Amino acid sequence: MKASDRFVQCLEREGITHVFGVPGEENADFMLSLQDSGIRFVLARHEQGAAFMAESFGRLTGNPAVCLGTLGPGATNLITAVADANMDHAPMLVLTGQGATTRQHKESHQIMDVVSMYAPVTKWAHAVRHPDNIPEVVRRAVRTARAEKPGAVHIELAEDIAKLDSTYPPMEPRRFRRPGPDDKVTDQAFELLRKARSPIIIAGNGAIRKRASRQLRRFCEQTGIGVMSTFMGKGSVRLDADYCLFTIGLQQKDYVSYALDQADLVITVGYDLVEYPPRLWNPQGDKTILHIDFTPAGIDREYHPQVELVGDIAHALWALNECAAARGVPDYGLDLQRRTRQRMQEDFALHAEDDTEGVIRPQKAIWDVRQALGEHDILLSGVGAHKMWIARYYHCYEPNTCLIPNGFCSMGMPLPGAIGAHLVYPERRIFGIAGDGDFLMNVQEMETARRLDVDITLMVWEDGGYGLISWKQEDEFGRHTDLAFGNPDWLKLAVSFGWQGQYVANARELRPAIDAALAHRGPSLIVIPIDYRENRLLTRRLGEIRCSI
Repeated sequence: MKASDRFVQCLEREGITHVFGVPGEENADFMLSLQDSGIRFVLARHEQGAAFMAESFGRLTGNPAVCLGTLGPGATNLITAVADANMDHAPMLVLTGQGATTRQHKESHQIMDVVSMYAPVTKWAHAVRHPDNIPEVVRRAVRTARAEKPGAVHIELAEDIAKLDSTYPPMEPRRFRRPGPDDKVTDQAFELLRKARSPIIIAGNGAIRKRASRQLRRFCEQTGIGVMSTFMGKGSVRLDADYCLFTIGLQQKDYVSYALDQADLVITVGYDLVEYPPRLWNPQGDKTILHIDFTPAGIDREYHPQVELVGDIAHALWALNECAAARGVPDYGLDLQRRTRQRMQEDFALHAEDDTEGVIRPQKAIWDVRQALGEHDILLSGVGAHKMWIARYYHCYEPNTCLIPNGFCSMGMPLPGAIGAHLVYPERRIFGIAGDGDFLMNVQEMETARRLDVDITLMVWEDGGYGLISWKQEDEFGRHTDLAFGNPDWLKLAVSFGWQGQYVANARELRPAIDAALAHRGPSLIVIPIDYRENRLLTRRLGEIRCSI
């Protein structure tokens, strides 16, 4: 069998259903093989958009999709979104073409060392050297991408190798349950819980994968211990649960930060150090920490756990739940956590009835979006000032219903990510929020959305500049550099790409506009002039919180 046909056959055996990409001459054989398969190819308008589509697909399904580019510039265009997926633990396969092996040793058209470039931003990067190795390479790639902690894997297939004969058939995928921690360590962990008086939980990215959320909720219902999630742990517990303390992760101290300060035991569940640096919540390095994760804790002066439950998170929490059911739990002192939840709820509703004209507060925009979306609908956030507002004010009922890039933190995800999300869940409402700077980084994918007739809504917060950078510069220096830029006529842009478009400048008109966009079949754009004067006001308010709890 031709090597490119074998490669596609192996992908099919692994359950790969989608390839997103921009092909080139050097992967023409693969593309023709793909056309004859049951795998769907989604043609993107830029390789970065393709990789963001694959990233959201992987985060939502737990199974990798493929993003594809040719050699040279195709590979370099992919890499930013690949790095984003890898650091945010989304399973992904990256497939790039390459020039023939007969010219890779010398200066030649578009030739560069792509594998070496991808090595730092993937779990594994490899060039296929022989057609008979393809079944092993694909099997290893998919297993590596899926294994905890999941991430991106890169495979390079040269144009001449793709044309050769491949002898060996695909390998049969075999999947195994991850082991949990042993009973002795579980007993040590439960002893920490028994001795604690005011424990608290930080739920991270791993808490929304592999059944972990279900066991975490059961644990909280038995113990009453409050849960604050990182930006990427949203939905690990329901927003309406009494033990939900919403989100931690802002640079400034929030209500939840003071509840964390008072805790005598911090239980981290699926927490990655990159999500919220320990120096911001444990500056003295003196917190008693129980680490529950698929992998051992990273080395950090401010994060040095007393006990680690390493292995399958759901199993570790199940074991603690069994201990709690058999031995009981103390009557913890959680009054501060309850007051924290109440204060946060009051904050969320503060601008629910805003009727400002000509500009809309971030709090109002997020309130209306949350009220309009259902429990299983999906919100995607970009990177910028809007991400900070979404992180604090938007909360979830279920895991993986709010996707925020927060490890590599790349701009440009919401539009292509929404396309990928729709292909996973066409029955759900998919809603993206981006700043004007973020949205225009992948604006070309508006054509992809229209061509595929995906049912998505994108809301753009317009301020005519890089708002997050100016916010941070003002906080540190009292002024900011020139960060302003111009924008298109948004409604003409929407019409030119065949989207429904609305420009909403008055707060009381926002919810009807959101409802109309969600009811529209096909892609919709809502643009609002955002009131980023609220950025500095939020900073000031957070600085005054200590005296109000």
